[in-house]
Amino acid sequence: MALNIANALNAYANAAKSGGAMEPRKGLDPAGNFADLVKEATGTAKAAVERSEALGMEALAGKVDMTDVVAAVNNAEIALQTVVAVRDKVITAYQDIIRMPL
Repeated sequence: MALNIANALNAYANAAKSGGAMEPRKGLDPAGNFADLVKEATGTAKAAVERSEALGMEALAGKVDMTDVVAAVNNAEIALQTVVAVRDKVITAYQDIIRMPL
């Protein structure tokens, strides 16, 4: 199951990369845009999932304490839930825009 989560995060990261390739328009905040924010969030979530997987494997070998594994898995779960919540909000906003009368 963790492999499927990693694949999903990779897909979101790739989507963010393609969105970040767009040329910024004048007047936007120079600190970054939404695509950069999504790209960073997916990268962070992916890293958390990979870390929890690595710690899980080390725990099976007896090299890591189980509390570290539980904490890492919890962090990965929270990061993934955040990415999914942002995705859901973006989809809802897109659907609202599509329904707007012209």
